[in-house]
Amino acid sequence: MKRTHIRFISGRNWLISLLLLSLLFLILFLSLDYSKSPPETNPSLSESISTDSYDSGAGAGTGTGLPKLPRFAYLIAGTKGDAPRVKRVLQAVYHPRNYYLLHLDAAAPDGERAELARYVKSEAALRAFRNVMVVRNADLVTYKGPTMVACALHAAAVLLRWAEGWDWFVNLSASDYPLMSQDDIIHIFSYLPRDLNFLEHTTNIGWKEFQRARPIIIDPGLYHSKKSGVFWAKEKRSMPASFKLFMGALRTYRFVSAGSGWVVLTRTFLEFCVWGWDNLPRTLLMYYTNFLSSPEGYFHTVVCNHKDYQNTTVNHDLHYIRWDNPPKQHPMTLTVEHFHDMVQSGAPFARKFKRDDTVLDKIDEELLRRPSGGLTPGGWCVGNSALGKDPCMLFGSSDAVKPSASSKRLEELMVKLLSSENFRSKQCK
Repeated sequence: MKRTHIRFISGRNWLISLLLLSLLFLILFLSLDYSKSPPETNPSLSESISTDSYDSGAGAGTGTGLPKLPRFAYLIAGTKGDAPRVKRVLQAVYHPRNYYLLHLDAAAPDGERAELARYVKSEAALRAFRNVMVVRNADLVTYKGPTMVACALHAAAVLLRWAEGWDWFVNLSASDYPLMSQDDIIHIFSYLPRDLNFLEHTTNIGWKEFQRARPIIIDPGLYHSKKSGVFWAKEKRSMPASFKLFMGALRTYRFVSAGSGWVVLTRTFLEFCVWGWDNLPRTLLMYYTNFLSSPEGYFHTVVCNHKDYQNTTVNHDLHYIRWDNPPKQHPMTLTVEHFHDMVQSGAPFARKFKRDDTVLDKIDEELLRRPSGGLTPGGWCVGNSALGKDPCMLFGSSDAVKPSASSKRLEELMVKLLSSENFRSKQCK
């Protein structure tokens, strides 16, 4: 960023006074709360981000002139038969700076959880950095029910207690996959304010008022030990008057998301939801207990109904998702023919994928450079891949980050999302 040098002539008191007033204004400007001051058209983000390799060293940016590197806390969730898929997603998104909680719901046999636990103990890097945990006492998760929200809150509570110093929480399923390395994501997020929450949201819920908000459902997963479908009550309820409902928005452009429950949330916001010094998160949790597909609206409604967080939202879930027109209950399954659009979207994640589809191999080869069965390499991997070996068999500093060309696509997406045309105008509206 260019700095302006001001030259003044001694004896001209008015110029000295002007300089002092300018410095005072600068101090006041820098002290403003970013969450209350929109980042107007922000060329400085694009100008300051470089794709050069760097090692931030001890302190992750301290004393180097580079911003401090963030940490992410991931929930990777699946159900019966998903252990191999959860393992593959973990390998694709792994980085020693981050924390990972693996959860196979109660429908999965204990043997699958044991399989994941054995892998975590056997992989050298995971064993050395001790940043992966497998949930032993699994939650029962009913599709469309509030138990999905309970699972996410449980994961957040575990991560808040177990892992220190992380900045953002990311929820992924076994059918998700990254479109870029963690080095790329960490690099770009290091330039962002730590109070930004990424989730698609709108109060213009349209048909969802009658298919989501007014019906009353009961999730047997709250009181039964086996998974089953939700029960529907005959009665309907009116729309709430003490708060506004927000849900995942349906987009009309190419990479769309309808009713998205996928989020990237800040640690401070999740502390607010879990520890709950304000009663709003608990009140809404009780309301959403009888709400169909509650993950599409719980976090969205909490964040947009509290003054401390409603100005921190970015209206994007950072996923590439395609829907039929009109959208069906599930998004389209992504294949090789969608690869180009996935890449051009700039989104760091995509869904949904079939197990071991060829498009996943293409992503591994062309975007992640991940060897089969290995971890996605990054600046922390110091092995010699030229010898045909996994470079992550040897590892160095977890603060070493070497972003690739994919980081430029994520940078372009962030500049667009945080522009004056998109940021404030799409917040909690």
